[in-house]
Amino acid sequence: MLHVTGDDIWAPLFHETVFSAFHLEVRDSYAVADEAEALRRWAAGESYERDEQPDSWQAWDELMIETAGRGITLERLRVVTVPHSDYVRWLLENTDDNVETGEAVRWLPRHLAEPAQVPADDYWLFDRAKVAYTTFAEDGSFMGLSISTDPCLVAWAVEARDTLWPSGIDHAAYVSSEHVRT
Repeated sequence: MLHVTGDDIWAPLFHETVFSAFHLEVRDSYAVADEAEALRRWAAGESYERDEQPDSWQAWDELMIETAGRGITLERLRVVTVPHSDYVRWLLENTDDNVETGEAVRWLPRHLAEPAQVPADDYWLFDRAKVAYTTFAEDGSFMGLSISTDPCLVAWAVEARDTLWPSGIDHAAYVSSEHVRT
């Protein structure tokens, strides 16, 4: 397994992708440094304009737009606890940005999934052939990616995706569902 860190670890993975990229998120809170100010302002009821966003957000959006523009299927599934954490509530209000850049985003309330079917770790699955685990410190801060093409690890990630994705609720439907109102 290859562990990579740095500012531009994502672009090579997406540029190599031929047909699909799937992201599984299973944490109810993250402490990603470039989200801290936006999250703080949201919690305080303050606005946070697009032109104030970190350069990394713009770079991500551009990468997703370019990737989707090549015809790559982009999927993101968030397995979340209900009632939602503040972090997930913030994500709910900001996920339209992901959808606008070309991602299909679904939400899966944790209580609707079999616990044994939900992996303990977040990952990206590229072309059903490469898995990149997003690694985090105990405090939730991003540490990098651990990348593998090991057939057993890839098969496990594919199985988790194929099991969980159909149970996910499309973002547009989820935001008006009973899961958000509770």
